[in-house]
Amino acid sequence: MVAIQKEVNPHFEDFLFDWNQKFQFLVGGYGSSKSYHVAFKLILKLLSEKRTALVVREVYDTHRDSTFSLLEEIINDLGLSHKIRCGSSPMQVKFPNGSKIIFKGMDKPAKLKSINNVSLIWLEECSEIKYAGFKELLGRLRHPSLKLHMILSTNPIGEDNWTFLHFFKDERNKRIVLDDQDLYKERTVVVGDTYYHHSTADDNLFLPESYIEQLDEMKDYDPDLHRIAREGRFGVNGKRVLPQFSERPHEEVMEAIRRLRDPIERVGMDFGFEDSYNAVIRMVVDHKKKYLYIYWQYYKNHMTDDRTVVELDEFKKSRELIIADSAEPKTIQYFKQEGFRMKGAVKFGGSRLANTKKVKRFKKIICSSDCPDVIRELKYLTYKEDKNGNIIPDEFKTDPHTFSAIWYGLDGYEVSDLKGGSVSVLKPR
Repeated sequence: MVAIQKEVNPHFEDFLFDWNQKFQFLVGGYGSSKSYHVAFKLILKLLSEKRTALVVREVYDTHRDSTFSLLEEIINDLGLSHKIRCGSSPMQVKFPNGSKIIFKGMDKPAKLKSINNVSLIWLEECSEIKYAGFKELLGRLRHPSLKLHMILSTNPIGEDNWTFLHFFKDERNKRIVLDDQDLYKERTVVVGDTYYHHSTADDNLFLPESYIEQLDEMKDYDPDLHRIAREGRFGVNGKRVLPQFSERPHEEVMEAIRRLRDPIERVGMDFGFEDSYNAVIRMVVDHKKKYLYIYWQYYKNHMTDDRTVVELDEFKKSRELIIADSAEPKTIQYFKQEGFRMKGAVKFGGSRLANTKKVKRFKKIICSSDCPDVIRELKYLTYKEDKNGNIIPDEFKTDPHTFSAIWYGLDGYEVSDLKGGSVSVLKPR
Protein backbone atom coordinates (compact mmCIF):
# COMPACT_ATOMS: atom_id res chain seq x y z
CA MET A 1 0.00 0.00 0.00
CA VAL A 2 1.38 3.39 -1.01
CA ALA A 3 1.52 5.94 1.83
CA ILE A 4 -0.51 8.99 0.81
CA GLN A 5 -0.79 12.39 2.42
CA LYS A 6 -3.37 14.74 0.98
CA GLU A 7 -5.34 17.67 2.38
CA VAL A 8 -9.05 17.27 1.74
CA ASN A 9 -12.23 19.13 2.61
CA PRO A 10 -13.40 18.11 6.13
CA HIS A 11 -17.00 17.47 5.00
CA PHE A 12 -15.71 14.66 2.75
CA GLU A 13 -13.25 12.97 5.13
CA ASP A 14 -15.62 10.27 6.36
CA PHE A 15 -16.97 9.70 2.86
CA LEU A 16 -13.51 8.89 1.50
CA PHE A 17 -13.17 5.79 3.67
CA ASP A 18 -16.79 4.72 4.14
CA TRP A 19 -17.58 1.64 2.06
CA ASN A 20 -20.34 0.18 4.23
CA GLN A 21 -23.19 0.65 1.75
CA LYS A 22 -23.65 -0.60 -1.79
CA PHE A 23 -24.96 2.75 -3.06
CA GLN A 24 -23.46 6.14 -2.35
CA PHE A 25 -25.46 9.10 -3.62
CA LEU A 26 -23.79 12.51 -3.65
CA VAL A 27 -25.76 15.60 -4.55
CA GLY A 28 -24.51 19.15 -4.28
CA GLY A 29 -24.14 22.61 -5.72
CA TYR A 30 -21.53 23.96 -8.08
CA GLY A 31 -17.95 23.89 -6.82
CA SER A 32 -18.70 21.72 -3.78
CA SER A 33 -15.82 19.34 -4.73
CA LYS A 34 -18.00 16.21 -4.76
CA SER A 35 -16.57 14.94 -8.07
CA TYR A 36 -13.02 15.57 -6.87
CA HIS A 37 -13.53 13.52 -3.74
CA VAL A 38 -15.27 10.69 -5.61
CA ALA A 39 -12.27 10.48 -7.95
CA PHE A 40 -9.86 10.52 -4.98
CA LYS A 41 -11.91 7.84 -3.23
CA LEU A 42 -11.68 5.61 -6.33
CA ILE A 43 -7.90 5.97 -6.47
CA LEU A 44 -7.52 5.08 -2.78
CA LYS A 45 -9.76 2.03 -3.15
CA LEU A 46 -8.07 0.70 -6.25
CA LEU A 47 -4.63 1.13 -4.72
CA SER A 48 -5.66 -0.95 -1.71
CA GLU A 49 -7.65 -3.66 -3.55
CA LYS A 50 -7.38 -5.19 -7.00
CA ARG A 51 -10.59 -4.11 -8.71
CA THR A 52 -11.99 -3.03 -12.04
CA ALA A 53 -13.91 0.23 -11.77
CA LEU A 54 -16.24 1.57 -14.43
CA VAL A 55 -16.78 5.31 -14.80
CA VAL A 56 -19.91 6.24 -16.75
CA ARG A 57 -21.33 9.42 -18.24
CA GLU A 58 -24.23 9.80 -20.64
CA VAL A 59 -21.89 10.83 -23.49
CA TYR A 60 -18.54 9.05 -23.78
CA ASP A 61 -16.60 11.96 -25.25
CA THR A 62 -17.32 14.16 -22.20
CA HIS A 63 -15.05 11.97 -20.04
CA ARG A 64 -11.85 13.39 -21.52
CA ASP A 65 -12.31 16.88 -20.06
CA SER A 66 -14.06 15.77 -16.86
CA THR A 67 -13.62 12.42 -15.09
CA PHE A 68 -10.48 11.26 -16.93
CA SER A 69 -8.84 14.67 -16.63
CA LEU A 70 -9.74 14.87 -12.92
CA LEU A 71 -8.32 11.42 -12.12
CA GLU A 72 -5.13 12.23 -14.03
CA GLU A 73 -4.80 15.54 -12.17
CA ILE A 74 -5.11 13.87 -8.76
CA ILE A 75 -2.65 11.12 -9.67
CA ASN A 76 -0.09 13.71 -10.79
CA ASP A 77 -0.73 15.81 -7.67
CA LEU A 78 -0.06 12.75 -5.49
CA GLY A 79 3.23 12.12 -7.31
CA LEU A 80 2.05 8.70 -8.46
CA SER A 81 2.18 9.17 -12.23
CA HIS A 82 5.19 6.81 -12.39
CA LYS A 83 3.12 4.05 -10.75
CA ILE A 84 -0.42 4.69 -12.03
CA ARG A 85 -0.60 4.92 -15.81
CA CYS A 86 -3.22 7.05 -17.55
CA GLY A 87 -3.73 6.04 -21.16
CA SER A 88 -5.70 8.30 -23.44
CA SER A 89 -6.45 6.00 -26.40
CA PRO A 90 -8.54 4.33 -25.23
CA MET A 91 -9.03 6.21 -21.98
CA GLN A 92 -7.96 3.92 -19.15
CA VAL A 93 -6.16 4.12 -15.81
CA LYS A 94 -3.96 1.18 -14.76
CA PHE A 95 -2.63 0.56 -11.25
CA PRO A 96 0.50 -1.38 -10.22
CA ASN A 97 -1.57 -4.03 -8.38
CA GLY A 98 -3.62 -4.86 -11.47
CA SER A 99 -6.55 -2.56 -10.72
CA LYS A 100 -7.91 -0.51 -13.58
CA ILE A 101 -10.47 2.17 -14.37
CA ILE A 102 -12.35 2.02 -17.65
CA PHE A 103 -14.59 4.71 -19.12
CA LYS A 104 -17.87 4.21 -20.97
CA GLY A 105 -20.75 6.32 -22.26
CA MET A 106 -24.41 5.43 -22.35
CA ASP A 107 -24.52 6.83 -25.89
CA LYS A 108 -22.62 3.66 -26.93
CA PRO A 109 -24.50 0.92 -25.02
CA ALA A 110 -23.07 -1.90 -27.14
CA LYS A 111 -19.66 -1.24 -25.55
CA LEU A 112 -21.08 -2.20 -22.13
CA LYS A 113 -21.68 -5.81 -23.16
CA SER A 114 -17.97 -6.66 -23.14
CA ILE A 115 -17.48 -5.57 -19.52
CA ASN A 116 -16.71 -8.31 -16.98
CA ASN A 117 -16.02 -8.44 -13.24
CA VAL A 118 -16.80 -4.79 -12.57
CA SER A 119 -17.18 -4.38 -8.80
CA LEU A 120 -17.29 -0.60 -8.61
CA ILE A 121 -19.19 1.88 -10.81
CA TRP A 122 -19.18 5.67 -10.68
CA LEU A 123 -22.04 7.45 -12.46
CA GLU A 124 -20.95 11.06 -12.89
CA GLU A 125 -23.80 13.54 -13.55
CA CYS A 126 -26.12 10.59 -13.04
CA SER A 127 -29.23 12.75 -13.57
CA GLU A 128 -28.26 12.99 -17.26
CA ILE A 129 -28.32 9.20 -17.58
CA LYS A 130 -31.68 7.59 -18.29
CA TYR A 131 -33.34 5.41 -15.66
CA ALA A 132 -33.18 2.44 -18.03
CA GLY A 133 -29.42 3.00 -18.27
CA PHE A 134 -29.08 3.00 -14.48
CA LYS A 135 -30.91 -0.32 -14.26
CA GLU A 136 -28.78 -1.74 -17.09
CA LEU A 137 -25.63 -0.78 -15.18
CA LEU A 138 -26.89 -2.51 -12.05
CA GLY A 139 -26.89 -5.71 -14.07
CA ARG A 140 -23.26 -5.10 -15.07
CA LEU A 141 -22.16 -4.68 -11.45
CA ARG A 142 -21.03 -8.16 -10.48
CA HIS A 143 -18.00 -9.98 -9.07
CA PRO A 144 -17.62 -13.50 -7.62
CA SER A 145 -15.98 -12.37 -4.37
CA LEU A 146 -15.64 -8.59 -3.95
CA LYS A 147 -18.28 -6.40 -2.33
CA LEU A 148 -20.15 -4.34 -4.93
CA HIS A 149 -20.43 -0.55 -4.90
CA MET A 150 -22.07 2.12 -7.04
CA ILE A 151 -21.32 5.82 -6.53
CA LEU A 152 -23.71 8.36 -8.06
CA SER A 153 -22.85 12.06 -8.18
CA THR A 154 -24.92 14.90 -9.55
CA ASN A 155 -26.02 18.47 -9.34
CA PRO A 156 -29.69 18.55 -8.31
CA ILE A 157 -32.30 18.76 -11.02
CA GLY A 158 -36.10 18.71 -11.12
CA GLU A 159 -38.05 16.50 -8.74
CA ASP A 160 -39.42 14.68 -11.78
CA ASN A 161 -35.96 13.27 -12.57
CA TRP A 162 -35.48 9.56 -11.90
CA THR A 163 -32.68 10.21 -9.40
CA PHE A 164 -35.10 12.03 -7.09
CA LEU A 165 -37.93 9.56 -7.68
CA HIS A 166 -35.69 6.54 -7.02
CA PHE A 167 -33.55 7.77 -4.13
CA PHE A 168 -35.97 10.18 -2.44
CA LYS A 169 -39.71 10.42 -3.13
CA ASP A 170 -42.05 9.05 -5.78
CA GLU A 171 -45.42 10.49 -4.76
CA ARG A 172 -47.31 8.92 -7.63
CA ASN A 173 -46.35 5.42 -6.50
CA LYS A 174 -46.55 6.39 -2.81
CA ARG A 175 -42.89 5.48 -2.31
CA ILE A 176 -40.79 7.51 0.10
CA VAL A 177 -37.19 6.51 0.78
CA LEU A 178 -35.86 9.76 2.24
CA ASP A 179 -37.22 13.28 2.57
CA ASP A 180 -34.64 15.44 0.79
CA GLN A 181 -35.19 18.17 3.40
CA ASP A 182 -33.77 15.79 6.01
CA LEU A 183 -30.63 15.36 3.91
CA TYR A 184 -30.13 19.13 3.58
CA LYS A 185 -30.39 19.38 7.36
CA GLU A 186 -28.26 16.39 8.37
CA ARG A 187 -25.80 16.63 5.43
CA THR A 188 -25.08 12.86 5.50
CA VAL A 189 -27.72 10.17 5.98
CA VAL A 190 -27.75 6.38 5.71
CA VAL A 191 -30.97 4.64 4.68
CA GLY A 192 -30.75 0.89 4.22
CA ASP A 193 -27.96 0.14 1.77
CA THR A 194 -27.60 3.75 0.56
CA TYR A 195 -25.28 6.44 1.90
CA TYR A 196 -26.43 10.01 1.09
CA HIS A 197 -24.14 13.05 1.05
CA HIS A 198 -25.07 16.69 0.46
CA SER A 199 -22.57 19.48 -0.20
CA THR A 200 -22.37 23.11 -1.26
CA ALA A 201 -19.60 25.52 -2.22
CA ASP A 202 -19.22 26.36 1.48
CA ASP A 203 -17.82 22.85 1.98
CA ASN A 204 -14.96 23.50 -0.44
CA LEU A 205 -12.32 25.37 1.52
CA PHE A 206 -10.17 25.73 -1.59
CA LEU A 207 -12.65 27.85 -3.54
CA PRO A 208 -11.90 31.55 -4.02
CA GLU A 209 -14.39 33.90 -2.35
CA SER A 210 -15.10 35.50 -5.71
CA TYR A 211 -16.58 32.23 -6.99
CA ILE A 212 -19.00 32.00 -4.07
CA GLU A 213 -19.97 35.63 -4.60
CA GLN A 214 -20.87 34.80 -8.22
CA LEU A 215 -23.10 31.97 -7.00
CA ASP A 216 -24.76 34.30 -4.48
CA GLU A 217 -25.54 36.84 -7.21
CA MET A 218 -27.68 34.25 -9.03
CA LYS A 219 -30.40 34.77 -6.43
CA ASP A 220 -31.20 38.16 -7.97
CA TYR A 221 -31.45 37.13 -11.62
CA ASP A 222 -32.13 33.34 -11.65
CA PRO A 223 -33.63 31.90 -8.42
CA ASP A 224 -33.98 28.40 -9.91
CA LEU A 225 -30.31 28.24 -10.87
CA HIS A 226 -29.39 29.67 -7.45
CA ARG A 227 -31.26 26.80 -5.77
CA ILE A 228 -29.36 24.28 -7.87
CA ALA A 229 -25.92 25.89 -8.00
CA ARG A 230 -25.65 27.60 -4.61
CA GLU A 231 -27.95 25.56 -2.36
CA GLY A 232 -27.54 22.21 -4.07
CA ARG A 233 -31.24 21.38 -3.69
CA PHE A 234 -33.78 19.60 -5.83
CA GLY A 235 -36.90 21.49 -6.84
CA VAL A 236 -38.64 22.80 -9.92
CA ASN A 237 -36.37 22.70 -12.94
CA GLY A 238 -37.71 25.51 -15.11
CA LYS A 239 -40.40 28.15 -14.89
CA ARG A 240 -43.52 26.92 -13.10
CA VAL A 241 -46.81 27.21 -14.93
CA LEU A 242 -48.87 27.50 -11.73
CA PRO A 243 -46.77 29.07 -8.96
CA GLN A 244 -49.97 29.75 -6.97
CA PHE A 245 -50.74 26.02 -6.70
CA SER A 246 -50.70 24.55 -3.18
CA GLU A 247 -51.71 21.32 -1.46
CA ARG A 248 -53.87 21.23 1.68
CA PRO A 249 -55.35 18.45 3.84
CA HIS A 250 -58.64 17.19 2.40
CA GLU A 251 -60.82 18.19 5.34
CA GLU A 252 -59.34 21.69 5.32
CA VAL A 253 -60.23 22.08 1.64
CA MET A 254 -63.75 20.74 2.14
CA GLU A 255 -64.34 23.05 5.10
CA ALA A 256 -63.24 26.04 2.99
CA ILE A 257 -65.66 24.96 0.25
CA ARG A 258 -68.53 24.56 2.72
CA ARG A 259 -68.03 28.15 3.89
CA LEU A 260 -68.46 29.62 0.39
CA ARG A 261 -71.67 31.63 -0.13
CA ASP A 262 -71.91 31.32 -3.92
CA PRO A 263 -69.74 28.40 -5.01
CA ILE A 264 -69.40 27.63 -8.71
CA GLU A 265 -69.15 23.86 -9.06
CA ARG A 266 -67.54 22.34 -12.13
CA VAL A 267 -66.48 18.92 -13.42
CA GLY A 268 -64.03 18.43 -16.28
CA MET A 269 -62.89 15.28 -18.09
CA ASP A 270 -59.98 14.44 -20.37
CA PHE A 271 -60.05 11.16 -22.30
CA GLY A 272 -57.17 8.73 -22.63
CA PHE A 273 -56.34 5.07 -23.01
CA GLU A 274 -52.81 3.86 -23.74
CA ASP A 275 -50.17 6.40 -22.67
CA SER A 276 -52.69 9.07 -21.65
CA TYR A 277 -55.34 8.87 -18.94
CA ASN A 278 -59.03 9.31 -18.32
CA ALA A 279 -58.91 12.21 -15.88
CA VAL A 280 -62.01 13.56 -14.15
CA ILE A 281 -61.72 16.54 -11.81
CA ARG A 282 -64.31 18.01 -9.44
CA MET A 283 -63.61 21.64 -8.53
CA VAL A 284 -65.21 24.69 -6.99
CA VAL A 285 -64.57 28.33 -7.86
CA ASP A 286 -64.69 31.14 -5.32
CA HIS A 287 -65.35 33.88 -7.86
CA LYS A 288 -65.12 36.70 -5.32
CA LYS A 289 -61.65 35.79 -4.09
CA LYS A 290 -60.54 34.26 -7.40
CA TYR A 291 -59.67 30.95 -5.73
CA LEU A 292 -59.92 27.54 -7.41
CA TYR A 293 -60.47 24.53 -5.15
CA ILE A 294 -59.78 21.01 -6.48
CA TYR A 295 -61.17 18.31 -4.22
CA TRP A 296 -61.83 15.06 -6.17
CA GLN A 297 -60.10 13.12 -8.92
CA TYR A 298 -60.50 10.03 -11.08
CA TYR A 299 -57.33 9.02 -12.94
CA LYS A 300 -56.96 5.74 -14.87
CA ASN A 301 -55.80 4.43 -18.22
CA HIS A 302 -56.30 1.20 -20.16
CA MET A 303 -60.02 1.60 -19.43
CA THR A 304 -62.62 0.91 -22.11
CA ASP A 305 -65.66 3.21 -22.14
CA ASP A 306 -68.03 0.52 -20.88
CA ARG A 307 -65.86 -0.02 -17.78
CA THR A 308 -65.41 3.71 -17.23
CA VAL A 309 -69.14 4.46 -17.17
CA VAL A 310 -69.54 1.83 -14.44
CA GLU A 311 -66.79 3.37 -12.31
CA LEU A 312 -68.23 6.86 -12.79
CA ASP A 313 -71.81 5.78 -12.08
CA GLU A 314 -72.14 8.33 -9.25
CA PHE A 315 -72.18 11.13 -11.86
CA LYS A 316 -75.12 9.55 -13.62
CA LYS A 317 -76.98 9.38 -10.32
CA SER A 318 -76.08 12.94 -9.27
CA ARG A 319 -76.81 14.38 -12.72
CA GLU A 320 -73.68 16.51 -12.49
CA LEU A 321 -72.68 18.04 -15.79
CA ILE A 322 -69.32 16.82 -17.07
CA ILE A 323 -67.60 19.08 -19.60
CA ALA A 324 -65.24 16.92 -21.62
CA ASP A 325 -62.76 17.00 -24.47
CA SER A 326 -64.77 17.82 -27.59
CA ALA A 327 -62.17 16.04 -29.72
CA GLU A 328 -63.89 12.77 -28.71
CA PRO A 329 -67.51 13.23 -29.92
CA LYS A 330 -68.20 9.47 -30.16
CA THR A 331 -67.14 8.96 -26.55
CA ILE A 332 -69.27 11.88 -25.39
CA GLN A 333 -72.25 10.47 -27.27
CA TYR A 334 -71.72 7.06 -25.66
CA PHE A 335 -71.71 8.57 -22.17
CA LYS A 336 -74.90 10.51 -22.96
CA GLN A 337 -76.58 7.32 -24.19
CA GLU A 338 -75.62 5.72 -20.88
CA GLY A 339 -77.46 8.45 -18.99
CA PHE A 340 -74.69 10.92 -18.23
CA ARG A 341 -74.99 14.68 -18.55
CA MET A 342 -71.98 15.46 -20.69
CA LYS A 343 -71.02 18.01 -23.31
CA GLY A 344 -67.86 18.95 -25.18
CA ALA A 345 -65.79 21.99 -24.31
CA VAL A 346 -65.46 24.67 -26.96
CA LYS A 347 -62.14 24.47 -28.81
CA PHE A 348 -60.67 27.07 -31.12
CA GLY A 349 -57.33 28.16 -32.49
CA GLY A 350 -55.21 29.21 -29.54
CA SER A 351 -57.51 27.58 -26.95
CA ARG A 352 -54.59 25.85 -25.20
CA LEU A 353 -52.94 29.19 -24.51
CA ALA A 354 -56.25 30.86 -23.59
CA ASN A 355 -57.13 28.07 -21.16
CA THR A 356 -53.68 28.15 -19.59
CA LYS A 357 -53.91 31.92 -19.09
CA LYS A 358 -57.39 31.51 -17.59
CA VAL A 359 -56.19 29.09 -14.91
CA LYS A 360 -53.12 31.24 -14.22
CA ARG A 361 -55.41 34.19 -13.37
CA PHE A 362 -56.62 32.50 -10.19
CA LYS A 363 -54.93 34.06 -7.18
CA LYS A 364 -54.80 30.68 -5.46
CA ILE A 365 -55.26 27.10 -6.63
CA ILE A 366 -55.85 24.93 -3.58
CA CYS A 367 -55.79 21.17 -4.08
CA SER A 368 -56.95 18.47 -1.68
CA SER A 369 -54.46 15.88 -0.49
CA ASP A 370 -56.96 13.32 -1.82
CA CYS A 371 -55.92 14.25 -5.39
CA PRO A 372 -52.36 12.84 -5.66
CA ASP A 373 -52.24 12.81 -9.47
CA VAL A 374 -53.35 16.44 -9.69
CA ILE A 375 -50.60 17.33 -7.22
CA ARG A 376 -48.01 15.27 -9.07
CA GLU A 377 -48.85 16.80 -12.45
CA LEU A 378 -49.45 20.43 -11.48
CA LYS A 379 -47.29 21.20 -8.45
CA TYR A 380 -44.08 21.17 -10.49
CA LEU A 381 -45.50 21.67 -13.98
CA THR A 382 -43.04 23.71 -16.04
CA TYR A 383 -43.02 25.23 -19.49
CA LYS A 384 -41.13 23.83 -22.45
CA GLU A 385 -38.43 26.10 -23.82
CA ASP A 386 -37.31 26.83 -27.36
CA LYS A 387 -33.70 26.51 -28.51
CA ASN A 388 -32.98 30.03 -27.22
CA GLY A 389 -34.23 29.23 -23.73
CA ASN A 390 -37.50 31.16 -24.09
CA ILE A 391 -40.63 29.53 -22.68
CA ILE A 392 -43.32 28.21 -25.03
CA PRO A 393 -46.47 29.47 -23.27
CA ASP A 394 -48.82 26.68 -24.37
CA GLU A 395 -46.42 23.70 -24.14
CA PHE A 396 -45.18 21.88 -21.05
CA LYS A 397 -42.38 19.47 -20.19
CA THR A 398 -44.92 16.79 -19.28
CA ASP A 399 -48.41 15.95 -20.52
CA PRO A 400 -50.70 16.95 -17.61
CA HIS A 401 -54.04 15.22 -18.18
CA THR A 402 -55.52 16.71 -15.01
CA PHE A 403 -54.71 20.20 -16.33
CA SER A 404 -56.66 19.43 -19.51
CA ALA A 405 -59.61 18.23 -17.41
CA ILE A 406 -59.52 21.52 -15.50
CA TRP A 407 -59.49 23.47 -18.78
CA TYR A 408 -62.59 21.66 -20.00
CA GLY A 409 -64.39 21.93 -16.69
CA LEU A 410 -63.92 25.70 -16.65
CA ASP A 411 -65.30 26.09 -20.17
CA GLY A 412 -67.51 29.17 -20.29
CA TYR A 413 -66.16 30.57 -17.01
CA GLU A 414 -63.81 33.53 -16.97
CA VAL A 415 -61.71 34.76 -14.08
CA SER A 416 -62.01 38.54 -13.67
CA ASP A 417 -59.43 40.46 -15.62
CA LEU A 418 -56.62 41.35 -13.22
CA LYS A 419 -56.40 44.80 -14.84
CA GLY A 420 -59.79 45.62 -13.35
CA GLY A 421 -62.16 45.02 -16.25
CA SER A 422 -65.38 43.17 -15.48
CA VAL A 423 -65.79 39.76 -17.05
CA SER A 424 -68.98 37.73 -17.12
CA VAL A 425 -69.33 34.40 -15.36
CA LEU A 426 -71.15 31.89 -17.51
CA LYS A 427 -73.06 29.00 -15.96
CA PRO A 428 -72.83 25.67 -17.80
CA ARG A 429 -76.06 24.69 -19.49
